Amino acid sequence: MNTSTGYIILGGLALFTITLFLKCILIVPQKKATIIERLGKYSGTLLAGFHLLVPFIDRVAYVHTLKEQVIDVPPQTCITKDNIQVEVDGVLYVQVIDAERASYGIDDYYAATINMAQTTMRSILGQMQLDKTFEERSEINHGIVKALDEASAPWGTKVTRYEVKNIIPPPSIKDAMEKYMRAEREKRALIAESEGIKQAEINKAEGERQAVINRSEGEKQRRINEAEGQSREIELVAKATAEALLIVSQVAVKPGGLDAVSLRIAESYIKEFGKLAKQNNTMIVPTNLADIASMIGIGAKALQASTSRP
Repeated sequence: MNTSTGYIILGGLALFTITLFLKCILIVPQKKATIIERLGKYSGTLLAGFHLLVPFIDRVAYVHTLKEQVIDVPPQTCITKDNIQVEVDGVLYVQVIDAERASYGIDDYYAATINMAQTTMRSILGQMQLDKTFEERSEINHGIVKALDEASAPWGTKVTRYEVKNIIPPPSIKDAMEKYMRAEREKRALIAESEGIKQAEINKAEGERQAVINRSEGEKQRRINEAEGQSREIELVAKATAEALLIVSQVAVKPGGLDAVSLRIAESYIKEFGKLAKQNNTMIVPTNLADIASMIGIGAKALQASTSRP
């Protein structure tokens, strides 16, 4: 009996010792923070690693994760500046940076952060027109993060980001917005079409103007070329005439040259008069018939002189 009692006592002592040993050991995982209270008073914050506690005196009061947490903000009804009710929800990103404050600064920082996000959202949307709420989501997010970050500092938490997920207006407003967008798209289409027609007309007029300019430039160049050709022709004829006259004058001063010139003039006179008579059916008689006789006489005299010359 005494031996059995001794075994029981030894077993109880061993069990007590093991329990006491286990009470002394605390292993904190990575990215966790454990709040220890000694006799009901805050003793310290234990981070990741192996720790020893005083059994029956120290106890684990709170355990916090130090990782960034994603919190869904439930949908809520907000009234915009132009008195339109919209339903808004979002996503909140929170991180515990001071485990002691997160434990003793507020009873439930999780619920407090959600409520603060909702009230801040209502306040910000109440200062905006409905159209602005869709255009300025980044400003809404920034305003909520700034307000929550300031409010949550005593709680030992930091709001890193806030994102608006949905802004849902009432069905009547949604229909009106769709009609407005349809009308706006049709308006832009008509404007684009009219701009296209306008540009086409401008291009057509510009093309016609350029064509007229090109034609006038071509006509101008043609006339310049013709004038230059005529000028060149006149110049060449004058030059040839001058050279011919120079030769005639040189021949005329030679013996018998004047008679040859007179003969040539008489021949030309008779030839041109013959052409004039052929072109008209009417008989043309010169006013002074003596001119013809004198011309013939000059020619005959010149011919006689040229033949009689040795």
